[in-house]
Amino acid sequence: MSRDRLLLLAPGFEDPKQPGEHFVCPHCLPVEGLLAAAPELRARLDVSHQPFTRPRAEVIAALDEAHQGLPALILGDEQPAPADALVLGDKRFVTDTRRILELLAERHGFPKVH
Repeated sequence: MSRDRLLLLAPGFEDPKQPGEHFVCPHCLPVEGLLAAAPELRARLDVSHQPFTRPRAEVIAALDEAHQGLPALILGDEQPAPADALVLGDKRFVTDTRRILELLAERHGFPKVH
């Protein structure tokens, strides 16, 4: 059985268009915060940090070239996928930050966003 897989942009990345500056993804940051708030639950997920620059080889391998935007929660088969999950072949995934936070609470017991 496969576990849920969370793909995030690596914090502190550089944008080639703005050399010398470091950034965080505004969409990944709330997910990073939730992971930090409950580190004991993080072990239930396969979490990986991806580079800012494209192509993002690991994301392409996990989904495809057209779906490199992050964050992405690829749903494993340990639990049923929600009806609103995006479908790509036999994969189910979610890219909306708010929905990812909800699913982390529902599927893994993370605190809910108030």
